[in-house]
Amino acid sequence: MERYIGLDVHAQSCTVAVVSPTGKRVGCKVVQTNAAALIAALKEIPGRRHLCLEEGTQSAWLHEVLEPHVAELVVTVPKAKKGTKSDEADAWARAEELRVGSIETKVFKAPRRFAGLREAARSHWLLTQDTTRVKNRLKAIYRSRGIAGTGEEIYEAKKRDLWLEQLPPSKRQRAELLGEQLDGLEPLRNRAEKWLNAESKEHRAIGWVKSVPGLGPIRSAQVVAIVVTPHRFRTRRQFWAYSGLAVVTKSSADWVPKPGGGWTRAKRAMMTLGLNRNRQPILKSVFKGAATTVLMNEEHPLRKIYDKQVSGGMKPNLAKLTLARKLATLTLMLWKREEEYDPTKNHAPQNA
Repeated sequence: MERYIGLDVHAQSCTVAVVSPTGKRVGCKVVQTNAAALIAALKEIPGRRHLCLEEGTQSAWLHEVLEPHVAELVVTVPKAKKGTKSDEADAWARAEELRVGSIETKVFKAPRRFAGLREAARSHWLLTQDTTRVKNRLKAIYRSRGIAGTGEEIYEAKKRDLWLEQLPPSKRQRAELLGEQLDGLEPLRNRAEKWLNAESKEHRAIGWVKSVPGLGPIRSAQVVAIVVTPHRFRTRRQFWAYSGLAVVTKSSADWVPKPGGGWTRAKRAMMTLGLNRNRQPILKSVFKGAATTVLMNEEHPLRKIYDKQVSGGMKPNLAKLTLARKLATLTLMLWKREEEYDPTKNHAPQNA
């Protein structure tokens, strides 16, 4: 006997909805957001249990504690819904989607794998973002007063006073506060980087990924921490889409009648809508940054391929996207093969 369960999670309560294989609503109850309470609620449901819940802050924890008690556990990102919304309605919707197999986006979860590396990578990423944000705010203050030519000196505590004297009192105090915030963030980011490097030494996969051009210790650690296993992706195009490197196109009226009967594709150009937005933002940043690093070396073989594409008429932004895709393909394939990059070999097949 199959039972399909939808779980709508909140900080203090969870709504549990149960549906039978025929679509009959068996029951719905509210349970405290507590591991013991949720496990007890699941054990009360007879039969083979299939559970579905939404991606969120607590989804990794719930996946870890509830997976042993169900036959199937799916974490999803549902489409935005218009109209009336409630916890119960969302729980019923997740159970029904699981029953009929209409879940489009399934979120990969492996909370027990690479736990230390993933936390170190997340901490480093967040502290780097915070540091960059404070630097931009500090530089914006000087720019707002027409003080040009500000470099790294405005961030250094020893030279900051010389720059602060050029600001009026109304701006100076805010700049001082931002400077003190930056002084507190820099040591924390350095500690996070040391932590990330220490965790990286425990994983062989980082050595294979790090051999890809443009991927240093930090970027390779971020890739391994996010992807966990390359076998999640059957082809390179799936990995491109996950990394935000897939081009979104739009077309209409694709078919026209043949003179002798039948149908043929219309010779119309597809409308390009840019890159896909349902992506992993850190991976997109990693591969775009890796492409930028490669392009800084004019003697690198991949840079020469880029130059050839641009001289052949390809736009520079598209040539850079092609390079980022190639680096993503190399990463996926080398990781699967468990080998390091060799520039003398062809490491970019049609399917990674």
